[in-house]
Amino acid sequence: MKHTAIYLALAFAVGGAIPSAAQDALVAAAHASQAESTAPASQPDLSPDAKAVVAVVEQFGIALAKADFKAVQSLLDADVLILESGGAERSRDEYMAMHAISDAQFLNGAHSQLTQRRTRVDGDLAWVGSESELHASKDGKPLTLLSTETMVLKRAGAEWRIVHIHWSSRPKR
Repeated sequence: MKHTAIYLALAFAVGGAIPSAAQDALVAAAHASQAESTAPASQPDLSPDAKAVVAVVEQFGIALAKADFKAVQSLLDADVLILESGGAERSRDEYMAMHAISDAQFLNGAHSQLTQRRTRVDGDLAWVGSESELHASKDGKPLTLLSTETMVLKRAGAEWRIVHIHWSSRPKR
């Protein structure tokens, strides 16, 4: 992909080599990591289940940004499937071993602004689709990425766990 070079350049600019697949993860995880982000007007009245699902998505982003790997791990289903930049991580253990640390390092120097979010709950399955702008810098110059994220969650007893994540991003023109 032509954007791979941009993602790698951004990774080097913010403090380390992060695989392009991790870049999309970072961008997406950042969506929920900013406390100042507010729920977009597209979902003013969420059901209690939808609020619980959104809370898990937000907790995931916050935990990742704080490098709270115990919390990150607790929110992911053991068999989570994470798709990003044409690659896949097929379990929680694989994500925690491969990208979680570099994702957290990147998020430490980035700012995310949630622009849109939609949530649907159907029984024990739910999805949250988010659109965000990620603000970072590259070579001392500001860089803005447009990012999309879909998280699918499954109810596990009284709690929700993330069973699938798909992240995508591109530079804002």
